[in-house]
Amino acid sequence: MQQVKFFSGEQIPLELHKVRIVQKLNLVPIERRYDAINDGFFNDYMLSTNDIYLDMLTDSGCNAMSDNQLSAMMRADDAYAGSQSFERFHHGVIDVLGKKLLLPCHQGRAAEHIIAKSFVKPGNVVPCNYHFTTFLAHVQEQGATVRELLCDGATDISSDNPFKGNMDIDKLKACIEEVGTDNIPFIRMEASTNLIGGQPFSMRNLMDVRKVADHYGILLVMDASLLGENAYLIKMREKEWKQNSLAEILKMMTGLADLVYFSARKLTSSRGGGICTNRQDLYDVMAPLIPEYEGFLTYGGMSVREIEAMAVGIYETTDETVISQSVEFIKYLVDSSVKCGIPMVTPPGVLGAHVDAAGFCPHIPQNEYPAGALAVALYLCSGVRGMERGTLSSFRDENGVEKMADMELLRLAVPRRVFTLSQIKYVVDRLHWLYENRELIGGLRFTYEPKVLRFFLGKLEPTSDWPRKIVAKFRKDFGDSL
Repeated sequence: MQQVKFFSGEQIPLELHKVRIVQKLNLVPIERRYDAINDGFFNDYMLSTNDIYLDMLTDSGCNAMSDNQLSAMMRADDAYAGSQSFERFHHGVIDVLGKKLLLPCHQGRAAEHIIAKSFVKPGNVVPCNYHFTTFLAHVQEQGATVRELLCDGATDISSDNPFKGNMDIDKLKACIEEVGTDNIPFIRMEASTNLIGGQPFSMRNLMDVRKVADHYGILLVMDASLLGENAYLIKMREKEWKQNSLAEILKMMTGLADLVYFSARKLTSSRGGGICTNRQDLYDVMAPLIPEYEGFLTYGGMSVREIEAMAVGIYETTDETVISQSVEFIKYLVDSSVKCGIPMVTPPGVLGAHVDAAGFCPHIPQNEYPAGALAVALYLCSGVRGMERGTLSSFRDENGVEKMADMELLRLAVPRRVFTLSQIKYVVDRLHWLYENRELIGGLRFTYEPKVLRFFLGKLEPTSDWPRKIVAKFRKDFGDSL
């Protein structure tokens, strides 16, 4: 991806790829969108892609695969054990991540399950820069808790802090002194922090966390699912690393962690996942759980065709033109939205653009899920499916008290090399219209609330007839337009 200044003066991200395979999209009328979200209990996870124009729910498993990945899938070795497809992937992990021991698993949350089951005990505390939903669920399942130790200002919506995903070193030391090293199985760093706007951490911060881990003799575990994008922003924003290649930065980052796990659905533009390390003792604890929960040690519950795509994709993670594409499109979406007055998380991060739902809908109380309501409203007026990242994605404690999220965000994921710039401009336009009519948006409430990961399967309803008001206003302003 390159920034090119046009003769008109506008500076836009220029794609360094061409489209050779296309998939048809549907832009159905707003009346059909109303019926679809109503039938889906106002949870956009329940929508069919037949009723979705742009699917910005996630980048997980949605990144475009390259021609080299697709061709590699044709040479897959279907052996149950000792597959050459796995050997090629293993060599990629050694070359790119610098880890010699690899355990395959079907995706990132499977890796979290194996790690939590192997190392986390009841009463433990896991310090992290910020939790992720499935990681938190696996830790809690083991009877433990997480301690979020973000740097000051990390949850400020508008900021010029380039690394809001940094862990606060003083808070980390205080946590260890309070809890005790025996009660901390590992320190977890997430690259990048998904739930606070895809914000990266700096190399300096990771080095400082490593020093603390060494001082107290505690393991450092890295969630590397968005490692490439975090590395790219280190190169762009941390002057000490501007001259280094993406490959050098990636290997430096993973070299600082004892254990690295990832969702290949994000890291390599494919499916699957993995856990890797250079420590035989850690490998030996986890390895018996792979055949029990995932599959044999050379396929881990994945198709070997997916493994072949991962083997190519992990090398493509070192290609700046691949990694930068979504980051620059996200920046364009955020900057364009801010110019329209729309409250967005800044600076732009990775994975997607994040709308500040609390600032967008200040009239909606947090216990009526403003981010979830904004997701419904945006779908109605555009056919764009985003993801709620706020209190709806939170949980209730053992007493049934709801934990309010630190931020109420609507995430608009931008998978690598999937959307065109005109589609991104469409999103900005519909967001702008919705912001000008934001008083129409109302709240949501649960009609069915699962105990774990409720945002996936929960059923909701609007607190008033506000969705129909949006439909009526849309028709008044846009006429017969979709």
